[in-house]
Amino acid sequence: MRFTALFARALLILVTFIGLSLARAEMATAQDSLQPILQGHAADLAKPSRQTIGPVIAELLATDHPGIADFLRKWEAREVYQRPTDGLFFYAEETTDALRLIDIDSGETVAEVGSRDVDQIRPNAGVRREVAAALVPYELNAPDPARRLAALTAIARSSDASQIAPLAQSIETEPDADLRTRKERMLALLTAQFGETKAARLDAISALSGDISIEARSVLNQLAARRDGVAQTLPEDINIARVLELGTDITEAAAYDRLVAENLAPPPQTAKDLRDVLAQHIVGGTVGGVPLHLLNTTEVRARAYEALEAAGTVPPRAAPDEVANAVAAHVFYQEYLQPDPDITQAAEAALDTTRIALGLYQTADLVLDGLSLASIFFLAAIGLAITFGVMGVINMAHGEFIMMGAYTGYVVQLFIPDYTLSLLIALPLAFAVTFGAGVAMERLVIRHLYTRPLETLLATFGISIALQQLAKNIFGTQARPLTAPDWLGGAITLNDIVGISTIRVAIFVLALIFLALLLYILKRTRLGLEVRAVTQNPGMAASMGINPDRINMLTFGLGSGIAGIAGVAIGLYAQVTSEMGANYIVQSFMTVVVGGVGNVWGTLAGASLIGFLQKGIEWFNPSNTLAAQTYMVLFVILFIQFRPKGIVALKGRAAGD
Repeated sequence: MRFTALFARALLILVTFIGLSLARAEMATAQDSLQPILQGHAADLAKPSRQTIGPVIAELLATDHPGIADFLRKWEAREVYQRPTDGLFFYAEETTDALRLIDIDSGETVAEVGSRDVDQIRPNAGVRREVAAALVPYELNAPDPARRLAALTAIARSSDASQIAPLAQSIETEPDADLRTRKERMLALLTAQFGETKAARLDAISALSGDISIEARSVLNQLAARRDGVAQTLPEDINIARVLELGTDITEAAAYDRLVAENLAPPPQTAKDLRDVLAQHIVGGTVGGVPLHLLNTTEVRARAYEALEAAGTVPPRAAPDEVANAVAAHVFYQEYLQPDPDITQAAEAALDTTRIALGLYQTADLVLDGLSLASIFFLAAIGLAITFGVMGVINMAHGEFIMMGAYTGYVVQLFIPDYTLSLLIALPLAFAVTFGAGVAMERLVIRHLYTRPLETLLATFGISIALQQLAKNIFGTQARPLTAPDWLGGAITLNDIVGISTIRVAIFVLALIFLALLLYILKRTRLGLEVRAVTQNPGMAASMGINPDRINMLTFGLGSGIAGIAGVAIGLYAQVTSEMGANYIVQSFMTVVVGGVGNVWGTLAGASLIGFLQKGIEWFNPSNTLAAQTYMVLFVILFIQFRPKGIVALKGRAAGD
């Protein structure tokens, strides 16, 4: 019996120990489970609102549960569903015809249901921004670089002092060099705004000096932000930015309006307002005790109004002399929103340096735009310069050769979908097509009109109209695409200010190649020697055995062929239409006239002058490019009055002409 009792006691102790262990395991499992924590905020999570979700997120993150961050991330991405029958939350994956519910705690598949059996939680953009901002400390150290970059974007969108510490800690372990640089820069921006000590803020502001990025300028402008103020005496307990001088910094009318806005003075009253108010208070043939027949002067009307004002019938008014007295009795100023004068002084100094850097970069950007436009004008005009200089023919159809080259590139791309290969084929083919068209035009029309310049102008103008109509009949009136290769897409960006599209860089390089090629042809080949001889003195060239008629034909064809290549280049970024050539014919003639006809260097000088000048005019009025072109025409008219032979004038026949 004694043995049986001992055995029973031991068995009881064992069962009790096992029961306590199981209970402890169940308690631990319940504590580690995420679902009960979420159920405590089920209503706010199921129907989130930006006004109420902030405290909920804070409470969830305060639990330090390891799954909270992942849940909020999926919740923000609208990957969380709620089952209406029991209110439980699940992750979900879409299958062919159903949703696979995944347990939030175990990650195991629970069931497959239809989309109508569960409710997808769809937080709006405001709630998602709140979640993104709250997850910043977790996302800054995420294994995915894209998530770390998104965290930096969230900080930039919604900056806060609490983000400084986690951001500083994440910099030490950041493996990506570019992200590390961005984090350090973001830390400087945050420290400048919310640093714990003045010294740290001043150092951060000094580091932002000369930084032209939008983020840095935004922070500095916030630190140096001002608001208008007015008082009878200048306050001593605020950070004064400047005191406004009456008549210089602020007009009397604007100053009085500020007094009215601050309820420091009654609204001003004009003579018409005074008369209208008096007309509304006529009683027994008088107004304020003044007979109507006496109200014929401003002084009497003012006295009547003052009587009504004393009786409380009308509100107080501000007469002209009272306006001046009220303004003179107050001081007008601007105060910084930032109360610390050291911070605002440092911010203003940094902004001054930034403005200088900004001006330099804007100038550089303007120079790049000018170079780009000059290269386009050079390509469009160089063929016309050679034709006009050698033959003296005003070819109004030159723009249509540009159009023919662009359409040649479009047709090539219809048969060769590889844009790089099609471009390599289109450039020489456009030259061949427009060279042949130019030779045919010279042989059939131009050579019969050499001594009749007016008839030549009219004939080429008629040919240009005919070519435009022919293009419309073949390709239609809508713009056709001439697509650039991928390696010409995008832009080369140095910073937030300076940038240029890759296609414009390619056109600039193409212009340099043509400049070198033409100089080689004109200076190093027999054809170039004959062209220069005919240009300077055709009679003497003919007596030396050179055939001027042949040189004219080849020169016209060469100029037309170059226009065709220019059309391919221009068509890569502009619309290819039947009228595209007309957009460049005026600029081409201006370039040739200003630079000097028949001279490659003159055309380059003319294109540079017109390109830079047009961009400079557009800089003053960017929204009106037509005005810039109008001013350019006026400039050309004035320029040729003082230098009719252009910047680089030819010798020989040109000098004689």
